[in-house]
This record gives sequence, C-alpha cells and structure tokens, in this order.
Amino acid sequence: MLVSELKEKLGLEAANFGTDREITNCYIGDMLSVVMSRAQEGDVWLTVQTNVNIDAVSVLTEAACIIVVEGMEPDAETIEKAKMQDVTILKSPETAYALACKIRELI
Repeated sequence: MLVSELKEKLGLEAANFGTDREITNCYIGDMLSVVMSRAQEGDVWLTVQTNVNIDAVSVLTEAACIIVVEGMEPDAETIEKAKMQDVTILKSPETAYALACKIRELI
C-alpha cells in the first residue's frame, strides 16, 4: 500500500506530502534514539514528537512517512525541513495505538 492510499483510507491530513512511498510495516515510538535504532525502511512511524529532529530520523530510517498523532501539530520549522528532505508528515487526532490497529488491518 502507498502512503497516499493510507492517507485517503484513514482520512489523515498532510502537513507535508513528499514522495509517495510503499508501506511495509508500522512503528510507534517517541524516543528518537530508539526510533533511529529500531524503525525500518518502509515503516509508517507514529509519534507525538513534532520538532525538527523527526525529519532527520525519518530520513535516516527511510520511513515511508511520519504520522503525528493525538492532534499534535508540527511547527513551521519541522514542515519546512520536511519539504527540503522530501519527508511526508501526516496528522491524526487518534492515539498511536488506535491508529496502529487500523493500519495493521490495511497493510
């Protein structure tokens, strides 16, 4: 499944939409050092983190996209950096767990 399909099926809002990547799995994590060591290429990364460092972690792990959960809003610097690095950041009001359950059913 592509990120664009997931966005549509779950009604997610895009803070920035980069390359439409293939999704292989889902990873939930908020401690960036742990995400860097455990997230995999193609993962949908669910987090409450919104600072500019999420862009770098996404690039490093080759995540398919980031979904910022629980209604959190990435700041302008994070969105600008995402545009420069071709990182897709989506937003959801749902919890990471609720969203992960839905994603698991779709992929």
